[in-house]
Amino acid sequence: MNKRLFDIIANKANTEPKQTMLAGKVNNEWRTYSSEDVWDTAQKLCGGLLQLGISNSILEAEQQEKIAIISPNRPEWLITDFGVQMTGAVLTPLYPTISTNDMEYILKEAEVRIVFIADKELYERFKPAFDNTSSVQHVYSFDKIEGVNNWLELIEKKATPNQSIIDKITENTLATIIYTSGTTGQPKGVMLTHKNIVSNVYDSMPAFSFAEKGARTLSFLPLNHIFERTVSYIYIDADISIYYAESMDTIGDNLKEVKPLVFTTVPRLLEKVYEKILAKGLDLKGIKRALFFWALKLGFKFDNHDRGSAWYRWQLKLANKLIFSKWREALGNNVKAIVTGSAPCQPRLIRVFTAANIIIMEGYGLTETSPVISVNRYESEGRRIGSIGTLIDNVQVKIEDDGEILCKGNNVMIGYYKHPELTKEVLTDDGWLKTGDIGEWVEGRFLKITDRKKEIFKTSGGKYVAPQVVENKLKESIFIEQLIVIGAGRKFVSALIVPSFSHARSWLKDKGFDVPEHNDELIKMPCVIDLIQRQIDKYNPMFSHPEQVKKFVLLPNEWTIDTMELTPSLKIKRKVILEKYATQIEDIYGKSDY
Repeated sequence: MNKRLFDIIANKANTEPKQTMLAGKVNNEWRTYSSEDVWDTAQKLCGGLLQLGISNSILEAEQQEKIAIISPNRPEWLITDFGVQMTGAVLTPLYPTISTNDMEYILKEAEVRIVFIADKELYERFKPAFDNTSSVQHVYSFDKIEGVNNWLELIEKKATPNQSIIDKITENTLATIIYTSGTTGQPKGVMLTHKNIVSNVYDSMPAFSFAEKGARTLSFLPLNHIFERTVSYIYIDADISIYYAESMDTIGDNLKEVKPLVFTTVPRLLEKVYEKILAKGLDLKGIKRALFFWALKLGFKFDNHDRGSAWYRWQLKLANKLIFSKWREALGNNVKAIVTGSAPCQPRLIRVFTAANIIIMEGYGLTETSPVISVNRYESEGRRIGSIGTLIDNVQVKIEDDGEILCKGNNVMIGYYKHPELTKEVLTDDGWLKTGDIGEWVEGRFLKITDRKKEIFKTSGGKYVAPQVVENKLKESIFIEQLIVIGAGRKFVSALIVPSFSHARSWLKDKGFDVPEHNDELIKMPCVIDLIQRQIDKYNPMFSHPEQVKKFVLLPNEWTIDTMELTPSLKIKRKVILEKYATQIEDIYGKSDY
């Protein structure tokens, strides 16, 4: 087994030199990079970087050179990753979507000296942060930008790696620092060694039993996220070619072009895919519309563990031929599985996509665990809807008396960069990582998350409420796009809700109401407020009385990364939302409820 990350491509360059490893669009044409191309370019980049004066010895983590990369997914990203690794330096990927202030904070804390940046727009946005960080000495761009050094200048030096340095890089050498934006507080740098990530790659491999040599994947989740990065190493080792989507807006077209066997996503994007499919179904008329919703109803009943009656299976087979086949065509007609993580996925989406022969493999992990802890398998016996699957190889989990999940294994980080006090808060003396998630076992082997430990709150009546459980159920309504459940220290539970404006407008049109142009007007319409109330009334009986949503406020704008309510990995920042909408919350409860 390869022990360092760059050994993976070194091995592929030797055994499968002509196999396409990476591909990206250049002038509307796919440019492919073979294993040999990637290895050769990474070596030249390594040599060019060494000529800039990177230390010739592998030191302790804090003394290793830090090199940042700020770029959307593209072949240059992983090539830079491998090239940096061979210098003994530490790649520090930074989200292109973070604020300039966060960028400056990270550059200064990590004492980054060299920066790779994608394009002119990103360079101009973050140039003030570069100028304000004394450690930054070199900036290289992937695209050609006037007045900025281009990364090809390093490659074209055709310098060679220093073998004595490479020989000193071990599995315990720090490979990367990944700054997690977190849902509260300052970014924290998670330190991951080669061993952390390589072990996670090989311990996760059995879950990719469906992999086919020469198959393709479409990559669009940010490589800054350890989820996509670790899966990319898995793809490379499994001889699956990685094609990078041009942008989030072109994913649909790129799926049809690339025809991937598998791809990764987060639940938010899967919800968006489903909403687009549903919108097309709502536009249908007559028998076509009836068939669409008949198939949808069958899909929502699907359970891989209980396949249903012969009559149900026959109907589902027909639905696959008439309706679901079109879903598969939209995804390239070759997808065997979609791997999802980062946040809870609605069980009904897992049911309906899997019923359509698009298997959803929901998994679980943290940046601090490189990231995979558990995953639902491709094989039916290894999947349970509503769970986050079985543990991967060589990873241990135990559940504390208060329900918190603890993890131990070679995948667990060595700590937070320059913050030993934060490390001590989450890592026990005997190596168990406190995940902060509350969970339980299903059937003794499937792990299930019930909530975040820090997000469980108590009402003023002393009743505990797990908000994620309520939120995930309410989001099953097509009319609810986003929401958070609130009520800590209050008399009752309430919610801030962003309605699905597209579905609300379609509903208004179908009912003969005037459809307002602006969201501000729409959320004030009594019929829309009543529509959302009926969604609440539908789901409330599924919860105990203290957990039920008694009041809500509709908000006019979707929560996004740009408006700071979502992290770059699309997790909700509860603290930000609670502060931003403090006035609306007080309107819900009134001044008497303190």
